[in-house]
Amino acid sequence: MIKITLPDGSVKEFEVNSTAMDVAKSISEGLARNVISASFNGKTVETTTPLTTDGSLVLYTFNDDEGKNAFWHSSAHVLAQAILDFYPNSKLTIGPAIESGFYYDVDFGEDSISEKDFEKIEKKFLERAREKAEFKLRSISKADALSYYKEQGNQYKVELIEGLEDGEITFCDHSDFTDLCRGGHIPNTGIIKAIKIMSVAGAYWRGDEKNNQLTRVYGISFPKQKQLKEYLELLEEAKKRDHRKLGKELELFTFSQRVGQGLPLWLPKGAALRNRLEDFLKKAQKKAGYEMVMTPHIGQKELYVTSGHYAKYGEDSFQPITTPKQDEEFLLKPMNCPHHCEVYNHKPYSYKDLPKRFAEFGTVYRYEQSGELHGLTRVRGFTQDDAHIFCTPDQLDEEFKNVIDLVLYVFGSLGFEKFTAQVSIRDMANPDKYIGSVDNWEKAEQAIINAAKDKGLDYVIEEGEAAFYGPKLDFMVKDALGRKWQLGTIQVDYNLPERFDLNYKGADNQLHRPVMIHRAPFGSMERFIAVLLEHTGGNFPLWLTPEQVIILPISEKYQNYSEKVLDLLENSEIRALIDDRNEKTGRKIRDAEVSKIPFMVIVGENEQKDGTVSVRKHGEGDLGVFTIEEFTSLINKEVSKTLVPFGK
Repeated sequence: MIKITLPDGSVKEFEVNSTAMDVAKSISEGLARNVISASFNGKTVETTTPLTTDGSLVLYTFNDDEGKNAFWHSSAHVLAQAILDFYPNSKLTIGPAIESGFYYDVDFGEDSISEKDFEKIEKKFLERAREKAEFKLRSISKADALSYYKEQGNQYKVELIEGLEDGEITFCDHSDFTDLCRGGHIPNTGIIKAIKIMSVAGAYWRGDEKNNQLTRVYGISFPKQKQLKEYLELLEEAKKRDHRKLGKELELFTFSQRVGQGLPLWLPKGAALRNRLEDFLKKAQKKAGYEMVMTPHIGQKELYVTSGHYAKYGEDSFQPITTPKQDEEFLLKPMNCPHHCEVYNHKPYSYKDLPKRFAEFGTVYRYEQSGELHGLTRVRGFTQDDAHIFCTPDQLDEEFKNVIDLVLYVFGSLGFEKFTAQVSIRDMANPDKYIGSVDNWEKAEQAIINAAKDKGLDYVIEEGEAAFYGPKLDFMVKDALGRKWQLGTIQVDYNLPERFDLNYKGADNQLHRPVMIHRAPFGSMERFIAVLLEHTGGNFPLWLTPEQVIILPISEKYQNYSEKVLDLLENSEIRALIDDRNEKTGRKIRDAEVSKIPFMVIVGENEQKDGTVSVRKHGEGDLGVFTIEEFTSLINKEVSKTLVPFGK
């Protein structure tokens, strides 16, 4: 007998060679119907893999990320099978699961595939799926594997196999189809009930433009047709909320080829929105004891060599700036932290002076490849709401928790209610990726885990996601469409203080190293605004929106009264404007709705006579007639629902 430990800690005994599916059936038939993948002692296994030793077993359904990964990986096999049914001379390469669905890279030779072919391939895919063929993994010798694909003339698979060792090569069979594969499949093809080919694109073999160009076929599949329908509806909604589309419609930002790719230009409304976000955080930071600093957009190359950023980002940065002085080189700054280390270094500190909290909205530059640029979410110049806290080791825990409070305040004020925290630690198998001692890394990682526990955060630990100089706590926010975004980060760093020889005088009158906390609740201002745009669909919180009220006079006779209303609103610090175009009121209302202005104030003869305004709310319609004081009070109450002073 073998002992199987389940995630709840319970231990069950089973016969040797029992499978994950046997374990699922022992728990309930309902679970067995839904289990599609498993892991045993941390390694992905098939649900039919014989278990021969004691160990820990986790069962996955389609609701789990691991389950989706197995489902979509298996679907890639079926897609490849369906493609071969129509294009038998094509050569398959790789077909992994991705975040949403899967793809398969195919060399179609003299054939080609386009959108008009999608429907026939989808039908064939479902025909194949209905065969309910089991996925069976088998080991094969390197010689036999090479022979199999050489006979097919598939140089891509041959190249992959040549890079593998004998004893680690497996094939996956289902129906009449065989593929080189490491494993991680669902029990059978019949579980796949819905398929949609999303697009095709060009892709170089192994990402190298010197190699052959392949056709990448993207698809997504589900265990229920209803799930596919919901997914496609979600995609349509995402198109409506695309920040690039909304940014143009709301006149927030633009791009210019003359200025350069990936360098956004902020229009007046967008600049005002950014300024309000900055002012909002500056007020909270001031209460939290931060001091604002300003640093240059460039620095000597040696600064970034010292910090380690040149080794990390040198290839992705803009080329060095040379000066008339021989051997003098500057770089556009890739990060603010080296500059802040030098701010700290400008004078000696005692332990009584710490913590020092330096904050800056600092613009940094990275030379992203043109194919990777995407609106505001991937740019070449972006502003970080950066701050660096220099503290004693004894102060680290409290300071880290205070930063968590600040991040949560930012999220709450902007409507991000669903999030998880990710403790990003080293890749233990690749220590050369990181700077600093193992001891410092262990202390930093444990400090973050302790703080996350003490604050009651819903957190997960992700190995290999740390920054090169230290571990971090990343906040993974779920937007209104259920998509995950990394917003906000806090990092513990013992390494840069060593590299920059930072110190303070302790109570023992000796010099000690401070600990450095890096933090950015917004992260990149550009990316944060992009995510906020898509999360809200452009309907920003009332305190943030560029224009809170638009005044609509029904004719030019009421222009003077409209200006009086405008003055009264502006005196109450309410952002308003007048639409005095020679258009019908209905047209003005429609345009205000499209512009997502929260409140419309209509003024005519009765309003002028009574000193009132007729109010409409975006997306809701008429609210009735208000005095100016009543309307001002309504605005202030709406603002106070989401915006409260930090610390309350």
